[in-house]
Amino acid sequence: MIEGRNIVCFASGWDYDPTSKHHLMRILEERNHIVWVNYHGSRRPSATAADLNAILRKLTQFAAGPLRASESITVITPAVVPLPGHSAAQRLNRLLLVRQVRSVLDRLPPRPVQVWSFAPDVGHLAGQFGEELFLYYCVDAFGEFAGYDRPAIQRAELLTLRAADLVITTSARLYESKRGFNPRTELVFHGVDWEHFQRDDAAGEPPAELRDVRGPVLGFFGLIEHWIDVEMLAAVARHRRDWTIAMIGDVRTDVAALRECANVRLLGRRPYAELPRYARWFDVGMIPFRLNELTRAANPIKLREYLAAGLPVASTPLPEVLRYRPLIEVGNGPEGYAAACERALRGNDESSRLRRREAMRREGWREKVADISGMIEGVLAGRRSHSDATT
Repeated sequence: MIEGRNIVCFASGWDYDPTSKHHLMRILEERNHIVWVNYHGSRRPSATAADLNAILRKLTQFAAGPLRASESITVITPAVVPLPGHSAAQRLNRLLLVRQVRSVLDRLPPRPVQVWSFAPDVGHLAGQFGEELFLYYCVDAFGEFAGYDRPAIQRAELLTLRAADLVITTSARLYESKRGFNPRTELVFHGVDWEHFQRDDAAGEPPAELRDVRGPVLGFFGLIEHWIDVEMLAAVARHRRDWTIAMIGDVRTDVAALRECANVRLLGRRPYAELPRYARWFDVGMIPFRLNELTRAANPIKLREYLAAGLPVASTPLPEVLRYRPLIEVGNGPEGYAAACERALRGNDESSRLRRREAMRREGWREKVADISGMIEGVLAGRRSHSDATT
């Protein structure tokens, strides 16, 4: 595993629910120091209440200065201008970011620096920290997100791809779309926090919101965003009133159709620590994504979390989900998805749950860090060999 480095990580939201970047950095902090940069320049903000609240929160975090999240993780929220594609804003952001990150690095023990970017638009920062390696970790088709300036993000991502010493992609579609721009592009599927979803205390009393439920519970956790097929779920709920659909997560899209269904419960965000408890009382884990360019490139971490918890899974036919047949059931549209849920419910016996748990045992994040560490060492060793050959 990588050790003895200062790793600058450009990523969103340290204080939000764990995603791939959180899991990876939590492991890397064991032998390195992490400078986590709460990067928020990829999307131009709107005048919505959510964006205004986010701006206020970022300003508060910036005013607070560097935060020591642990002995080995320092979090900074830089002052940047969120105008992607604007050349003057990019020059200013580069100046501000470099100055703020260097001020933290200067206070750390001197070690080789690596840059890991989960943001697509920081290629202009390559080489600014004297880093031995610049890694671009691509987890989404960023240009397809609502509210993103697609041409601007695509231009910025191209610069990042060409600047990177190593590109990690998390789905086959992302791999195929990026490897033509950088020959050092690798495919590393997401991992899972397997031990977290085996917790013994998850088997106690059901959460208060589910104690009165008598029929099957079809559960979901994650952001309820524009990629969730709300209309399909509402149709399923109307058709199967004996089912309860329980959705955990912040709502960031129009869910009026779901609110009209008495058997749909929008529970809001819950701490990551509580998810195993909810999963214990779900009968099916749902991945009801729309099918589009964004989701076809996605690799939902929740798929492995559901399976690690032993849950049957009903999903729309996303390419990365189809890899897990026959552990999962697939359907699309109200009738097809309801049928997939029916089939999933028939696989809710204890032996099937155990089989799904065991299938995830070797897909942990620590294994992913080991794989990526080997790739990084290969890049660095190749550079050393080239240097030796030319001297």
